[in-house]
Amino acid sequence: MVKIPSPRRLFRSRSRSTAGGIGGVDMCAMVAEHERIEWEVRPGGMLVQKRRGPDDDAVVEAILVKVCTAGGAWQHDVSIDATATFGDLKVLLSLATGLWPREQRLLYRGRERDDGDHLHMAGVQDKDKVLLLEDPAVTERKLRSTTLAQLMGVPCHSFIQV
Repeated sequence: MVKIPSPRRLFRSRSRSTAGGIGGVDMCAMVAEHERIEWEVRPGGMLVQKRRGPDDDAVVEAILVKVCTAGGAWQHDVSIDATATFGDLKVLLSLATGLWPREQRLLYRGRERDDGDHLHMAGVQDKDKVLLLEDPAVTERKLRSTTLAQLMGVPCHSFIQV
């Protein structure tokens, strides 16, 4: 059996050793932080921090992202949730650019971002710039298809003249 010391002795020894609160931390700030947290009692009797669901009145922060092309010829401001993914941003951009999301490459801070990466985890903030590039493989495929279409449009030449 483990003997637990009296809480009175634990708190008394710490309060005497530090004059400015526990470990130099302001006690009023700790109490104010604690009062903002909402608590609930689970059916088993456990006291836990209250969960927030999507139907709660939690405010979703929307940020404005400036999206431009490599040459700077095109720029568009997109309003999107801060917790959205780069894939969601590609879907919004496909409506404005006409490029399918799989044909787009998004660069932020010099790195290409995957579709599953979240904007807030990558550090995207309000009015940040994201660079939009067309995938080179798709560009090459389009070029091949147009040249093939032009070749197919040329009428056949007869080898034998009558």
